[in-house]
Amino acid sequence: MNDTKKVLSFAVELGDILLRNGAEVYRVEDSVLAILNAYEITDCDVYVLSNGIFASADEVTEHASSMIRHVPMYPMHLGRIAALNSLCRRVCAKEIELDAAWKELEECKKISSYSLPVLVIATAIGCGGFSYMFGGTVLDALCAVVVGAILKLFLDFESRTTHSKTITNVLASMVIAIVAVLFYISGLPVHFDKIIIGSIMPLVPGIPLTNSIRDFINGDYLSGSIRVIDALLTSFCIAVGIGIVISIVKIGGIII
Repeated sequence: MNDTKKVLSFAVELGDILLRNGAEVYRVEDSVLAILNAYEITDCDVYVLSNGIFASADEVTEHASSMIRHVPMYPMHLGRIAALNSLCRRVCAKEIELDAAWKELEECKKISSYSLPVLVIATAIGCGGFSYMFGGTVLDALCAVVVGAILKLFLDFESRTTHSKTITNVLASMVIAIVAVLFYISGLPVHFDKIIIGSIMPLVPGIPLTNSIRDFINGDYLSGSIRVIDALLTSFCIAVGIGIVISIVKIGGIII
């Protein structure tokens, strides 16, 4: 394998992992170009979308090489992004050989997230805080804490199934609504709407929406459109799940 293909393969692989873990489009594009330029490959083109990378190098020489990657959207992992950014800077500064960088890249892929108990506790506290912030009582917030914990456990279970993101969001929002209604019909003086509002926040696509606006500002209209559509579809799924449960309980006369 010639040097051009070797460098391009590494740059695209690093960009792939960055994009999979929620990095902005411009950051991925700049990282790939920076690595290629660091190895004096200036005859190159890199085009990054929210779910794909297109790159070519030395097109007019015998070492011409090009790569295309489809990158599915995954949850954000800031730890991996930070590690990859650090690795990219070291590669560009020639502080590490490419072969060693490949090994470190594989280690970056394996950086784990927080343990499930920590994530459950964090989600629960976050849901309770949002419920109180949006006008709920202390009791509403405590109920939202329980709903948030159940939600995270459900999402962890769903991550091991083959369900699509759309189905997962609908089912997760239904779980939120069902548990909130159960608290309401149990006789507790709670507001089920405040519990639901706080509990759906972990599902709300805030980061994709923010990144889409940033993409639009940077002139990446196609990437911005993809992220906006993803955010709107997620919001629609949340509304459908909540709406189904609320409609059913209203028909049953449980909620007025």
